[in-house]
Amino acid sequence: MQQFDSIHISDYDYPLPENRIAQYPLSQRDQSKLLVAQKEQLTETVFDQIDTFLPKNSLLVFNDTKVVRARMHFHKSSGARLEIFILEPLIPTTEIQNAFQVTQSCHWKCLVGGAKKWKEGSLVLHTLCEGKDVEIKAEKIQSFGDSYEIRFSWAPSQLSFSQIIESAGSIPLPPYMQRKSEPSDQIRYQTIYAQHEGSVAAPTAGLHFTETIFEKLKAKNIAQASISLHVGAGTFKPVSAESITDHSMHHEQIVISQKLVQQLIHNQGNPLIAVGTTSTRSLESLYWFGARLIQNHEATFDIQQWEPYLGQPQPTALESLNAVLHYMQRHQLHHLHGSTGIIIAPGYQFQLVDVLITNFHQPKSTLLLLVSAFYGNHWMQAYQFALDHQFRFLSYGDACLFYINRST
Repeated sequence: MQQFDSIHISDYDYPLPENRIAQYPLSQRDQSKLLVAQKEQLTETVFDQIDTFLPKNSLLVFNDTKVVRARMHFHKSSGARLEIFILEPLIPTTEIQNAFQVTQSCHWKCLVGGAKKWKEGSLVLHTLCEGKDVEIKAEKIQSFGDSYEIRFSWAPSQLSFSQIIESAGSIPLPPYMQRKSEPSDQIRYQTIYAQHEGSVAAPTAGLHFTETIFEKLKAKNIAQASISLHVGAGTFKPVSAESITDHSMHHEQIVISQKLVQQLIHNQGNPLIAVGTTSTRSLESLYWFGARLIQNHEATFDIQQWEPYLGQPQPTALESLNAVLHYMQRHQLHHLHGSTGIIIAPGYQFQLVDVLITNFHQPKSTLLLLVSAFYGNHWMQAYQFALDHQFRFLSYGDACLFYINRST
């Protein structure tokens, strides 16, 4: 992608002292600081006041994915302890939401901590689930480079894989939280509206929302909708290449309801607010699926990394959304399953999202590229303001409210 050769990841770096990375959440979700960034004007407030900064009659879209207990610790017969981190399902289904309902056995792509110690044989883990003693076995099937296909089996076999990891696993905190997960993380590293299992990382912009805030939004006639993007471990993958053209984005699964598409169509002409970068990537990917459908009525929903930059015709948002709705109606789909590897970088033209609620992101990350694409180079002033005013950073940190800067 020649147009991105001039975008160097070193230009998206900033000094982040370790003591500014929040290791624990605040005692009250909605008492986080909020930085409001609109037309280069920066305002510091508290998150429970966010309703006063959001436009009336807008639509707020949340990611309702649920973080799973993706880390499990097994033992070899010698007593050696190894960690298995589940990434994505392989057999008998690759759809995440269905994969957790599988019983008896399943295959997953996983990371394995201490893999060199695991030459052969199966690993074993014993746990208590639904009042029953459960034995879980893990077998290494094949290697995918830095990950592995692992076959899990368990007895009693009628238990679902969801029940197995709920009892045997632990919440996978991000690597920059240099601590083990604690019982409180089971609640706090989860949005209050999480529904569909599938993520190994929280959609952290949503961690600040409370029922009190929802009541305030309702009073202001701000509608709410949800989308599901199941966050993968690749969200923490650093951009190691100097040019972003050499960075390979991870793919993540999306589930979109026909109801949401109808809400988006009905909302045209009013502001669309995305809660988090995951909601943003999902919504923009939905637009590009609609653009595909206009060209080919039976296109697949698997948006590729550079697809928005290939110079194809760009329909209006309404045309794209109507194409998606007609596709779902034609195939009698209440829910649309797809995937996206889209990279949103400076130069991207946003098609649906007008306002972004998000946390502060890691230096030299693709999430910071997305923020820059949305708010322009003024992201640097916003982040410096946050550093100067003692904001807390990353997953358990404070929040930002960005209004799109369409001039950059």
